[in-house]
Amino acid sequence: MRFRSVGYTPLMLMAQTCALLGFACYAVVLTTLQEEWHLSNLESGLIASAFFFGYMLAVPLATALTDRVDARKVYLIGGLSATCGLLGMGLLAFNFWTALFFMAINGAGLAGTYMPGLKILSDRIQSGELTRHIAFYTAFFGIGTGFSYLCSGWILSVLDWHYVFGIIALGPFTAFLIVLLLIPPLQHEKWKGSIQIRLRDIFPINKWKLVLQDKKASGFIFGYTAHSLELFASRSWLVAFFVFCAAVTGESFLLAATTLAGVINFFGVPASILGNEIALRIGRQKWVCIVMLTSAVLGIALACSTGQSWWLIVAFAIGHAIFIMADSATLTAGLVISAKEDIKGAAMGLHSLMGFGGGMLGPAIFGFVLDISGSRSSQAAWVWAYVAVVIWGVLFVLYERRNGWISKAAQ
Repeated sequence: MRFRSVGYTPLMLMAQTCALLGFACYAVVLTTLQEEWHLSNLESGLIASAFFFGYMLAVPLATALTDRVDARKVYLIGGLSATCGLLGMGLLAFNFWTALFFMAINGAGLAGTYMPGLKILSDRIQSGELTRHIAFYTAFFGIGTGFSYLCSGWILSVLDWHYVFGIIALGPFTAFLIVLLLIPPLQHEKWKGSIQIRLRDIFPINKWKLVLQDKKASGFIFGYTAHSLELFASRSWLVAFFVFCAAVTGESFLLAATTLAGVINFFGVPASILGNEIALRIGRQKWVCIVMLTSAVLGIALACSTGQSWWLIVAFAIGHAIFIMADSATLTAGLVISAKEDIKGAAMGLHSLMGFGGGMLGPAIFGFVLDISGSRSSQAAWVWAYVAVVIWGVLFVLYERRNGWISKAAQ
């Protein structure tokens, strides 16, 4: 039975929250696996990056399919793939290489749910301000990742790390069931005939060129890339950073590191929604530039706060989380509104591909800089690692201001 009376947006928000429960599993168990498997910081970062690598491999096909079939079908495959990746991590992974493989499958599963989920909404919402639905959808990324930290941390506190992945696998499987049972297929599908996906459909280079020729749309895509690099690097290493801070000060935090990371992630939800409302008033480009510069300052301040009181560290972490997410909905909504209708699917695919490409690089860059500047036991190494990931947003602002992106009409 399908409950047609229930709005699509609440259902998709619920599904997305469930699908993202596996997002922070590895970040929570990172230090545990680093010790058990004798991993370097670079190897630890690469495992986190493998999640985004799998996403990048799958997202071109997933988004290409949403231009050919109802995105609901793609979502169902993605939910099952994410479930299999998490079960593989919990039951079969035993070293660096096996973890790379299963984390990539988990990331590919997210590729089949995140942007296709947005396409499910855009295909079905016929009235109201679409950007507000998009803002809520992108903001709920923080809800899902926040609960991922919390649930994974609670499981790890009472069970072995294998159970973290095994139990959390119920999340994307629940998302699969929500879409299967509660989201009806489109009544009048616009796609006819057999599905023929060619290489140029998966990598629509010609369409991507058209997207990049639009300076406004390409600005949102490049901004999203810099945003994602900083965001996912920070989220991958935040628990380890809190563990380091507690060891330096010898002072216990008010909450466990995993719980604290989860709570902090929730601050990104209202930040993303309110950020989009501010952007509608002052201009999307201008707001993105303000947010990226502020986020860079707060990220460096957070890294420099080690050795200080726990409340100051938490305050900087909350501020950084707020401003990392304050332009997330703005960047995605700006791209959706800017892209021409006939290439919107390709534009969303490129947006997601490059964004999660930044996400793939971020954790590895962070870990690499930790290794070459003194490892996890050095405060200076953490400062340099944060600098290495926040600098990209600053460079983006400088480049786009020089090219006049901020002066273009944002509405």
